[in-house]
Amino acid sequence: MSPIDPVALTADLVRCPSVTPIEGGALVLLEDLLSTAGFECSRVDREGVSNLYARWGRQGANRTFGFNGHTDVVPIGNPDDWTVPPFGAEIKDGYLYGRGATDMKSGVAAFAAAAIDFVRQTPPDGAIVLAITGDEEGDALHGTTALLDWMGANNEAMSVCLVGEPTCPDVMGEAMKIGRRGSLTAWFTIRGVQGHSAYPHRAKNPLPAMVRLMDRLSSHGLDEGTDHFDPSSLAVVTIDTGNPATNVIPASCTAAVNVRFNDAHASQSIIDWMQSEADAAGSAFDVEIEMKVKVSGESFLTPPGDLSELVARAVEAETGRKPVLSTSGGTSDARFVKDHCPVVEFGLVGKTMHQIDERVAIDEIGQLKAIYLRVLEEYFA
Repeated sequence: MSPIDPVALTADLVRCPSVTPIEGGALVLLEDLLSTAGFECSRVDREGVSNLYARWGRQGANRTFGFNGHTDVVPIGNPDDWTVPPFGAEIKDGYLYGRGATDMKSGVAAFAAAAIDFVRQTPPDGAIVLAITGDEEGDALHGTTALLDWMGANNEAMSVCLVGEPTCPDVMGEAMKIGRRGSLTAWFTIRGVQGHSAYPHRAKNPLPAMVRLMDRLSSHGLDEGTDHFDPSSLAVVTIDTGNPATNVIPASCTAAVNVRFNDAHASQSIIDWMQSEADAAGSAFDVEIEMKVKVSGESFLTPPGDLSELVARAVEAETGRKPVLSTSGGTSDARFVKDHCPVVEFGLVGKTMHQIDERVAIDEIGQLKAIYLRVLEEYFA
């Protein structure tokens, strides 16, 4: 049989309008392709989210290599701003255009194509798993977590996992991820008493307390970084009163901060610190400060070792570049996989992901497939 063309498969996937949480036909397409190639496929849908689990080889094999990725994409924005149809998968000047071309339908196409070609050419002593979700760009409550829950309930497991997210800032092969910072967002609400700004003693202004609190939080250094992570950061992302008048003291004020934290912290220690600062500011200004927190993920690290070295050798062999071991960037579904098995991430250059006219270099799709194929060949050698 002819090798699977990852560029054609990427184009087919881009033509599926799979904006989170809409499946859009992408997982149906992949299920048909993988089933034909001998993979045992299961749809793992939960709470309106579509997911696909595909395994080639024996359940419970002594060695199971896993790939993880997503076919859902972010909204296109204003379609009039695009120079090409957002789901047209047009090819021009060496690039394939469309929403999801970079993040990350090309990655899914590359590892699916590599896995199919590999089992056809050299059936391995072990198993290969593809865990593909339709809920990575959204709340991620029923995507990879649903797949992992289903795997646990059905005695399915991966020995190691490679997530195909874009990892290279500018040049193919320059970086891979061996961990991710944790992320949490905290919302603060202070309620005072509205009044005339000429008679402040008759009101209770929530703004001075909020200004004090935001200054205390944003001026505090959380740490100086760790062996594999940059310093943690806290950013004030909004302060709102909804007050257009200059002669009115508002009744309430809200603010939010986003924290990206390294492996020197767990989310709870940061939450406890922020709560103590909120209590102190509330006491100083005689107001109550309410705090609500959402933790998107804890910090984690897969220590450099066999898995990262395996992927790095394959990347260097195909690109001539030895990838830097990075923990930068936002969150990914690796934060869920790390509780199941060792996990690293490697994928394409991500400069245009989520942008208008998102696009991927065609030759790099083929290069990525070759890297994934080399990883499988060495892993099962």
